[in-house]
Amino acid sequence: MQYVEAGIETAGVVIVGSGFGGLAAAKQLAKSGVDYVLISSTPEHLFQPLLYQVATGVLTSEEIAPPIAGILRRHREADVRLGTVVDIDPDRAIVTYEHEGVPHRIRYGSLIAATGASQSYFGRDDFAEKTYSLKTIDDARRLRAQIARVFAEAAQADEQTRRRLLSFVVVGAGATGVEVAGQLKELAKRHFHQEVSVTLVEGAGEVLPPFGGGLSEYAKKSLTRSGVDVLLGTFVTDIEHGKVTVKSADGVEHAIAAETVVWSAGVQAGGFAKILAEATGVATDRAGRLLINPDLTVGGYADIYAIGDMTSLNGYPGQSPVAMQEGRHAADIIRRKKQPGTPFTYWDKGSMAVISRFSAVTKLNDRITFRGFVAWVMWLAVHLFYLVGFRNRFAAVASWLVAFIFTGRPGFAEEDTTPKKVRAEESRAA
Repeated sequence: MQYVEAGIETAGVVIVGSGFGGLAAAKQLAKSGVDYVLISSTPEHLFQPLLYQVATGVLTSEEIAPPIAGILRRHREADVRLGTVVDIDPDRAIVTYEHEGVPHRIRYGSLIAATGASQSYFGRDDFAEKTYSLKTIDDARRLRAQIARVFAEAAQADEQTRRRLLSFVVVGAGATGVEVAGQLKELAKRHFHQEVSVTLVEGAGEVLPPFGGGLSEYAKKSLTRSGVDVLLGTFVTDIEHGKVTVKSADGVEHAIAAETVVWSAGVQAGGFAKILAEATGVATDRAGRLLINPDLTVGGYADIYAIGDMTSLNGYPGQSPVAMQEGRHAADIIRRKKQPGTPFTYWDKGSMAVISRFSAVTKLNDRITFRGFVAWVMWLAVHLFYLVGFRNRFAAVASWLVAFIFTGRPGFAEEDTTPKKVRAEESRAA
């Protein structure tokens, strides 16, 4: 790194974002000894697929959010910066980021944008203040605090108040929504020893739409057996304190009691994606995702790559495997292991989702699928493999054993909200 202009540094490669795609690109560049600056808005790398387990107390936040500096500590090529990118001049190849209000400018040789996407509320931004999302560690902590609160208050309340407090609505029956709904039922039964009302609302005609067919039907039946009320072909029209109004496919509206609403429907690219779109003139889709070129470059700029959830290409799903493969592809072009302009091709290794304890669905391709306990074990193995760092893997295994085999929840260890009557009965039984 050296100064070539007053206040402007130079870097061979700048990576914006520390998610799966950004880290995959960083590690790939390091294989060829390519120096890079990685700019992240948080000091941690977030394992987002497990956020719902932090929210429901299965894991602690530290287990899924290791420090970036620790992950890249062996990379002599790495220069990790904490900050938020606020501007880019693509013609001069200069990116500007701010940290604690102070701007910093870097001239890059190549830039990889990997900032992900945020929650979409489909034009109802007021829903953000009335619901709980799961995109950041703070989101997960907020939801966990809410869950702990309602169970604690319900333990001391009369029957009518208890029913009100323990009413949950989960909007969106993708992987996150299904996993949250299933875990809420598990949590209530095995840890808090209380009955809850959980309603899962989905606009499509099936649970886990990307899986389809028998796996979607299996997921729906499993959720229903566990006590989750599944509403398909149903859309949320309004949210007020204590209730959610929904409309079915036949146009009939009705209200559902909801002390807690978890929103997991849709994503919206913003932040740096919007800045990049305005600066380069690249088109975006309705969700604000960049319509990138087949080789992952942005518009007419061969030195700017965009990857992951902030982009749209060939209908690829917004999942971590796509971002990781795209990150490695962009890095391979930069380090000259692939020719400039080489189109990106996604190798689909399959999808999986947990429904409840010992129950999951896994789809490797249209012919090879798994469900039930075997799929659950596969889910554990895959997520354990992708967790960064031995320490995090060891801690996750210990937490999963406690949560899935016994009745504890590491995330709720700091406070015991089990009703006094149940605790007394358990004490006498012991």
